[in-house]
Amino acid sequence: MLNVETPDPALHGGDPKKALPLTGILVADFSRILAGPLATMTLADLGARVIKIERPGQGDDTRHWGPPFSPTGSTYFESVNRNKESIELDLSTEDDRAVAVAIASNADVLVENFKPGGMAALGLGYETLSALNPGLIYASISGFGSGRGANMPGYDFMVQAVGGLMSITGEAEGPPMKVGVALVDVLTAKDATIGILAALQARNETGLGSLLEVNLLSSLQGALANQGQAYLGAGVTASQLGNAHPSIAPYELLNCGDKPLALACGNDRQFEAILRVLGLDSMLGDERFATNSARVDHRPALVAALESRLSTQTALHWQLAFTAVGVPAGQVGSIADGVHLARALDLAPTIEVQDASGNPRGSQFRSPITWTPAVTPRTAAPPALGEHNDSVRDWLASLAGS
Repeated sequence: MLNVETPDPALHGGDPKKALPLTGILVADFSRILAGPLATMTLADLGARVIKIERPGQGDDTRHWGPPFSPTGSTYFESVNRNKESIELDLSTEDDRAVAVAIASNADVLVENFKPGGMAALGLGYETLSALNPGLIYASISGFGSGRGANMPGYDFMVQAVGGLMSITGEAEGPPMKVGVALVDVLTAKDATIGILAALQARNETGLGSLLEVNLLSSLQGALANQGQAYLGAGVTASQLGNAHPSIAPYELLNCGDKPLALACGNDRQFEAILRVLGLDSMLGDERFATNSARVDHRPALVAALESRLSTQTALHWQLAFTAVGVPAGQVGSIADGVHLARALDLAPTIEVQDASGNPRGSQFRSPITWTPAVTPRTAAPPALGEHNDSVRDWLASLAGS
């Protein structure tokens, strides 16, 4: 593609000798809310230049979602929009549509989550843009696809409901529950990113771009894993089990003397270690607990026996004892506790981001990928609405004049 060096030096993290893998890739981001912006931020973290196209005066819906708000804006928006440039374009006007077409004509990747057919109605559909830019990888994200579900609005919460995720989440006697984060949007973002990276690799061979379609319902179903295959392969429709696992025991929260402990037993060796730590060696010969399948069938009796002994000590005591013999165990912690744990394990969970002048703008969770040899992560704060209006237009003018 054409030279896409960004006019904003703050967006260039890293030693040029150790360039991020997507350096030189240009992404036109027509998406909003979560799935699309998370996908494009992932590409930006990997080195791509991402130009975010936003509605004048309004911007991405999530700029206004809160509380909570940081000193610089909505924490929701900031969570998925770092390392990007923002330009305001009114796509209902001919002049601004021409700017959008110019950006897309020079892009390697375009990501959008308009209602199916919405981009085409604006003259920004795949057929139109791929004719101008045959190497364009065009990723469309929707709730229920571009076919019979095209007119169905798709928000994460609703898809969790209709796709079955809520039916397997929550206590057995309680109401269906959503997951505590918009997990379907996150999964869809990951799927879109995987597809884009694969399409970039395919383009290296063919020189041609691709149309990729990803939808929330399909991403949810692809992530149901063992629960989904239980239905497809054995006709078993899963139900709510609280924190218990449908196919493994003990694999759940168990009450200790002061608080619950998450105990994850994945095999018979670990189960034997659990019994020896608890001083319940007599249970080793009990046929009800001799195999994992037997333990699942006799879960209530198993839990009662384990909790009777666990109640004699604190969760921390048992966590340390189980960890020492290779059994996964941990107390239920907050997000703050998780951050402290990651730091204690030298996992460096956060980065400090800066504005274009190098001023600190707070912490964010870093890209979860660690590279060897090391690369320096990009640390540009999420952009203000229209922050790059002039620089993007100047860049396009320089291309036109070259």
